[in-house]
Amino acid sequence: MADKPSRSLVLLGDGLARSIDPSSHTHLHSLASHSLCGFLSLPNSSPSESEDERIVREFAVLLDAHETCLNTNEPNWDNISEKDTTSQTLSNRFMGMKAAILTNNSSLKSFSAKLGFTVLHFDELLKDHTAELQDKVAALELLKLLGFDEGKVLDNNRFDIVFFHIGAGEKVNSYEQETIAADMEYVDALVGEIMSQSQPGSDIGSRLHLSLVMSYGNVLEDDNLKYSVSKRGDEKNSSFSTLFPLQSYAMKGGFARKDVRHHSPMLISQLQHAVTRKDNAERFCFEDFKEHGGNLTIPADRFLHEIAFKLWKAPKYGA
Repeated sequence: MADKPSRSLVLLGDGLARSIDPSSHTHLHSLASHSLCGFLSLPNSSPSESEDERIVREFAVLLDAHETCLNTNEPNWDNISEKDTTSQTLSNRFMGMKAAILTNNSSLKSFSAKLGFTVLHFDELLKDHTAELQDKVAALELLKLLGFDEGKVLDNNRFDIVFFHIGAGEKVNSYEQETIAADMEYVDALVGEIMSQSQPGSDIGSRLHLSLVMSYGNVLEDDNLKYSVSKRGDEKNSSFSTLFPLQSYAMKGGFARKDVRHHSPMLISQLQHAVTRKDNAERFCFEDFKEHGGNLTIPADRFLHEIAFKLWKAPKYGA
């Protein structure tokens, strides 16, 4: 456990996991090789779910606020009153946690604001800077939001945790392959800049808790075969397959979870020097995480609880 609370930056590559190139995107692979890697399991999606609904739902699961989505049953988050979400704000749940999000998705903006997030506009961070410098400037500005400036850790930080949602039309309202490729290159470059600002032994490196989360987006026909995290699935041809117990990600409070998707999880790498463990994963990809990742599979709704502990905003969850 660190002697001071961490400050957390979470990069969300929404729907970009399929586009990670094993021979390029070197900064993503470098991060994985220095990090603790694994999977975040999600609930199943509804066949009628729209893209905006998926984006909000998956983000809500990361915050363990999925019940808010289910209970309100309201696709337009601007129509939901504050009394419906007051108990779910991050500040109320996690000891005054100050949280911000950068996203261009209007539904995610509305949902996040109802949960007490400060919604920031990415273009404002980059104003007056040329396109060639945007990766570096973006990294510096994101770190400033957490109180990291010119390599130093300031006593007064504006936020404890900052989420940056990239992809699914984040930068350009298009799902063409060229746009996805551009988003991937941007995430890779941004990760590289952040890692260069938080080297081992530096003030920032000892306090910044960096999470890179990459999702598969909408589930495709054969994803249950290509991206299965279930040992039951691996052993389906074995005569002993029915004897396999439920894995821990499929349990909650000693009981089986009612709704678990056993494939297409979110991929996650987490790094904070001298705080997070390092596993044997060398590349940011499903196969390497499954074979060598140290975090295995945990429910996505435990994600924020684990980070809040490192921010000194929650007791330790689990072992």
